[in-house]
Amino acid sequence: MNYPELVIDKEKCVHCELCIKDCICGCLELNEKENIPQFKKYKEGACIKCQHCFAICPTGALSIWGKHPENNDSKNNINPDELYNLIKSRRSIRKYKPTNLDKERLAKLKDMLKYTPTGVNNHKLHFAFVDDIEVMDDIRNKANPKVVELLENPVIKKMFPHFAGLKDAIESGNDVIFRGAPHMVIVSTPTDAPCSKEDPIIALSYFELFAQSMGVGTLWCGFAYYCFKMFPSLCDYIGVPKGYKVGYVMLFGEPDVKYSRTTQPNELEISSVPLGGNRLSEWSSNIKQLFNNWIR
Repeated sequence: MNYPELVIDKEKCVHCELCIKDCICGCLELNEKENIPQFKKYKEGACIKCQHCFAICPTGALSIWGKHPENNDSKNNINPDELYNLIKSRRSIRKYKPTNLDKERLAKLKDMLKYTPTGVNNHKLHFAFVDDIEVMDDIRNKANPKVVELLENPVIKKMFPHFAGLKDAIESGNDVIFRGAPHMVIVSTPTDAPCSKEDPIIALSYFELFAQSMGVGTLWCGFAYYCFKMFPSLCDYIGVPKGYKVGYVMLFGEPDVKYSRTTQPNELEISSVPLGGNRLSEWSSNIKQLFNNWIR
């Protein structure tokens, strides 16, 4: 088993024990002789590489797993109003310019994904990037005939009559599945991952907001997702690893449409849970009703 190497710079360590207190697995303790953090006996293997100890150290005295603080950025505060506006102005993009994104933005989008959280810190997601429009066109040419053939099946016709329009649209040259997008990212997860359903959605949510901040349009694409689910040859084409399953698909590229303002969505039903939970609230309501009936 590969155990982490914990290195403490004794001159920088201020003995605050923040790393010990924040270790989510309880791996660390204080070496009373040297008054510095160390791994508890036989607890090295419990480390999940979350790097909380590494990130929380105020003086950069701690290195672990070969990671050194001098190679990291400091944490910056961001303007919450600007982030809120970005969330409010996010739009699903279904019209794209038929051009590749520049390499700089593609590289940033790919690099960002390693920072997305996963359940139990199980960072084993696989991202297949279609970063060239010619490859995207090839996938379109492979997927569309398969979809048409599927929709011509008598059983499918009977079970899903509302998909008849989808078949007609594809045959007329309308790219209703991939929306003319020049790029696509397909995220796959190990079938035995602790949070195999949730991790891909979390990753693409981070991807989408970061893409929007750079002026890159995105679309959560259910049609494309089901193409990869139904046609294993497409999974082979994009290189889904053995033991993995497709989690979801996102189209992206340079938008060919511009939105000038945010929308006005309907209010959501949001309730605050009272002390004791809803049962207490329900019990109070019943008592009040009984009392009202009694005084009448």
